[in-house]
Amino acid sequence: MKYEFDEIIDRKGTNSIKHDFAVERGKPQDILPLWVADMDFKTPSAVTEALVKAAQHGIFGYSDSKQEYYEAVYQWFHNRFQWDIEPKWLVKTPGVVYSIAAAVRAFTGEGDAVLIQQPVYYPFSQVILNNNRKLVNNPLVYKDGAYSIDFEDFEAKIVNHHVKMFILCSPHNPVGRVWTKEELIQLGDICLKYGVLVISDEIHCDFTYQGIKHHVFTSLKPEYKDNAIVCTAPSKTFNLAGLQLSNIIIANKELKKKFTDEMNRTGYSQVNALGIIACQAAYSYGGEWLEELMEYLTGNLNFIRDFMIEQLPQIKLIEPQGTYLVWLDFHELGLSNEEVEYLVVNKAKLWLDGGTMFGEEGENFQRVNIACPRETLKKAFLQLKQAVDTLAINKN
Repeated sequence: MKYEFDEIIDRKGTNSIKHDFAVERGKPQDILPLWVADMDFKTPSAVTEALVKAAQHGIFGYSDSKQEYYEAVYQWFHNRFQWDIEPKWLVKTPGVVYSIAAAVRAFTGEGDAVLIQQPVYYPFSQVILNNNRKLVNNPLVYKDGAYSIDFEDFEAKIVNHHVKMFILCSPHNPVGRVWTKEELIQLGDICLKYGVLVISDEIHCDFTYQGIKHHVFTSLKPEYKDNAIVCTAPSKTFNLAGLQLSNIIIANKELKKKFTDEMNRTGYSQVNALGIIACQAAYSYGGEWLEELMEYLTGNLNFIRDFMIEQLPQIKLIEPQGTYLVWLDFHELGLSNEEVEYLVVNKAKLWLDGGTMFGEEGENFQRVNIACPRETLKKAFLQLKQAVDTLAINKN
């Protein structure tokens, strides 16, 4: 490999939420963190070089993007997803969650119903409830170690609760599904039928495993462009979350105006100056780095799969089709959700994401971030095995 993903980089003392705030967040000081979705890999050198050049200039005033920025974004999605966006569709924001919250406020009123599919990325429920909207859940169906959509329940929930908005997670976090073209069209057609606006969170779109294809929601039918907002960002792909920049794609002129009007009401205008630079450099020069990253993540996934089959058969890997987040099923241990959490945190000394934060359907599941050097993963899963082994010893 041209790029070094095995390097273990000490992130302590860098104000990293992942590595420096265990005690503040109620975890032991010596815990090994594999939780929040940022990577323990350096961003591509082209991004670093562009940021260093900007830092050496020494002025960080109000900034905006030029045509070159749009071209970088356009080419990235054109080349990888055959999705062609126009400059007038693009709205830059500080983040996808900010954008979803703005959309909830812009396109629904207090008390209106917003539908999600749990277990799902927990800020979805937060932005709905924090803005005094009604949360409606179309739970994903878990059967034989895989997840699917209950379309009959999806439509019934829309009708019975007069749903105004659907927040789609594509690829899905945490269960790792990459929805097929047919699944997305079935969802999209139901939403069109009942006038439900789709907010499609596609921040993990660049992470799909071999043989799996991500479909941008609005690329599937011309009608979807007028009934959906697509949320994208370079942050997950290139480990740039702290630079706070997302690209929100809104083809419908009226929807875009309502969305930007809501942004204006929050007092937000220019995005992070360095975020613009990093995004443009990443999309312009980061393709080769991403290809090697996916090869490395595939190796990490292969390690976990083999280890669990051989050493931890009591815990089930939900095979991911996308993302660098792995969903583990602890049900066979016969523990309560609280006991699973205690085992992971206090016995295995691992900081993972407990499943119930993604909804009650996540009970007895844990989410693991595998975007780290393989030695870190080996250490983590060995600690998990040793903790599980103590259960058998205690039973005897």
